[in-house]
Amino acid sequence: LRAVLRWTAVVTVFAALGAGSAYGITRADRTDLPGLATESDGRWAYPRIERPPLPPGRPRPFDGDNLVNAHYADLRALLLPAPEGARDDKALHGADGWLPAKDLLSQYAAEADQEELGQLLTDYGLRHVAARGWTTGDGTRTRIYLMQFGTAEVVDELFGTLVTYDSPAYALSGAAETTNDEAYPASAVPVQVTRYAYDEAEPYGPEQVRQAYVQAGDVVALVVQSRKGTAAAVPFQQTVTLQSELLA
Repeated sequence: LRAVLRWTAVVTVFAALGAGSAYGITRADRTDLPGLATESDGRWAYPRIERPPLPPGRPRPFDGDNLVNAHYADLRALLLPAPEGARDDKALHGADGWLPAKDLLSQYAAEADQEELGQLLTDYGLRHVAARGWTTGDGTRTRIYLMQFGTAEVVDELFGTLVTYDSPAYALSGAAETTNDEAYPASAVPVQVTRYAYDEAEPYGPEQVRQAYVQAGDVVALVVQSRKGTAAAVPFQQTVTLQSELLA
């Protein structure tokens, strides 16, 4: 009888341990389990992102009752926040959060392009520019420029002069030759947004430069990422997509 009781106790203990382990595995995150961790795909850890509040009675840009697709939220609040651990680029703060247009134009390589584009922005009634930038630990530098105009109709016309399928109309410094970024998934941006993404053509210069132009209602966004050597595709696509969602 004592032997039977001893074996019964052993079986009971092992059954309890097995049930506990199974419960622990079902409760644990995959990344907490040895051998089952999911390798990072290179995405950055952004803080929680929320759309800024709207003035009372004003709709979002693509609501049914916003017939002109205007952004009524403060443009500065529509800038994507920097990811965790990134170093802020204070040079893009401007005065009261508004960047002078000449600072945006200085990003373009040719002086003639700066003058031509500057006149174009004036002709189309550029209201103001908001910008933000940062550098992550691996040396990737990001710059985001939001340009707001009087109406979405104006932006529709302007956008066609800024982009073509293979390259932007005006070359950025360090990216004289570009190609269409065909690896960027078409479904990764909201349907209300038009996006043209470009990658620097090989051979790269000292840095690889990626850039995207986004049209959303009365706003044009320019997102630029560069890094010495090569610039990863995933954080670029992630950044452009998140900024596009904020504008949608």
